Amino acid sequence: MSFQEKNVAISLANFTLIFVFYLIRLFQLISSGTFTAEHVFWLWGIVVALATIGTIALTIFTHFAASVALTMRSGQERGVSGIQDERDTLIDLRGTSIAYRLSSIGVALAMLTLVLGQPPLVMFSLLICSGILAQIVADISRLYLYRRGF
Repeated sequence: MSFQEKNVAISLANFTLIFVFYLIRLFQLISSGTFTAEHVFWLWGIVVALATIGTIALTIFTHFAASVALTMRSGQERGVSGIQDERDTLIDLRGTSIAYRLSSIGVALAMLTLVLGQPPLVMFSLLICSGILAQIVADISRLYLYRRGF
């Protein structure tokens, strides 16, 4: 697996876990009747912290562990090659394009909830949900493009 593929796989795993946590916690808030601004803001803060810290920590740990395993297996030290060529840039741009499109659809659906008379917390919760889901689908498409060889 290349350096970029590892980064995408880490991001995919991290955001999938965050998405599952977010949905479970959101449904708990709704079912317990504590779907208030204070609880939802705390949930958003936790999601942002998990996304930031989790991605950084998992990326560092995975590259460190892969480097140690490669050194032990081959007996020689190699640096991490994070060079990005045109193919990597094109794959990243396609994934970003998919993320933007899905996020835009999510924003439109979230705005539609206001038109249908739902509280603003529903709209903001859908915005976070659509953003995380867009990142997951973009990472899946990036992994697919790397595996396909394009």
